[in-house]
Amino acid sequence: MTKPILQLLIAAPRGFCAGVDRAIRIVELAIEKHGAPVYVRHEIVHNRFVVDSLRVKGAVFVEELDEVPDGAPVVFSAHGVPKSVPADAETRGLAYLDATCPLVSKVHRQAERLVAAGRHIVFIGHAGHPEVIGTFGQVPAGTMTLVETVEDASALDIAEPDNLSFLTQTTLSVDDTAEIVATLRRRFPTIDAPRGEDICYATSNRQAAVKAIAGKVDAMLVIGAPNSSNSVRLVEVAEREGIRARLIQRASELEWAFLDGVATLGITAGASAPELLVRELVDRLGERFQVVEREVETTRETIAFKLPRGLEAAA
Repeated sequence: MTKPILQLLIAAPRGFCAGVDRAIRIVELAIEKHGAPVYVRHEIVHNRFVVDSLRVKGAVFVEELDEVPDGAPVVFSAHGVPKSVPADAETRGLAYLDATCPLVSKVHRQAERLVAAGRHIVFIGHAGHPEVIGTFGQVPAGTMTLVETVEDASALDIAEPDNLSFLTQTTLSVDDTAEIVATLRRRFPTIDAPRGEDICYATSNRQAAVKAIAGKVDAMLVIGAPNSSNSVRLVEVAEREGIRARLIQRASELEWAFLDGVATLGITAGASAPELLVRELVDRLGERFQVVEREVETTRETIAFKLPRGLEAAA
């Protein structure tokens, strides 16, 4: 029996960004340098496949530093940590490596400068996300207020409305954030914007790539973890474009019924999902369909971040 034809439009850019590449490499090089085990506070990036792969190599993932034995090396995740975490590590004499994405670190430094200048910060982000927790942990309590939605921005009550600045989480929806910023600017005309765009290049590029193929597909699959902010945003972007979309972590999670009536399928992957998982999905689709795939590239990413001192020689 002849397999039905399924057209695939695969978004590019997709998958790993420079910050994720750097974070994973830091863990791998730390294991090479120190030997196993190397402890990692929280998931290094939000992807189960990546975490499990590093675990096999000798990484031990913990929630807090008190789970790390004295003298053991520890790596902080790409999402960033509050200042109290490296301070605790230093108090205990732990050798640590900070895998925080440099673009997240940039937001941390902006927050510090703004607070030092006496500004109150409105931070646009998702409550409980590690990046938000890490950013709030850079400045004294009470100097930053979290806003998650347009409704939050509309209801915001600030004691000094003419002394405001805003910053954002790096993995937000570009469109949703623009609406929140517009609300803040309307309510607080003197609010100060960041020096540069806080939403990272990879998040923006992956969302733009989804928009570029959305009008040409019948449905969209996004490979990523449910706790990955940038991956969840890709599903939302597709749905906002009127496309049925679903987030899956692995090809094994694909439900064939999702493809009923689908002649052209869009595929992308969040910034912490490796290309291997994209190929795995294409192979699974090939079990039932005659797959015809085409990559649609909207931009080419060439950014790379330096490794921390001490690991550069090992690379």
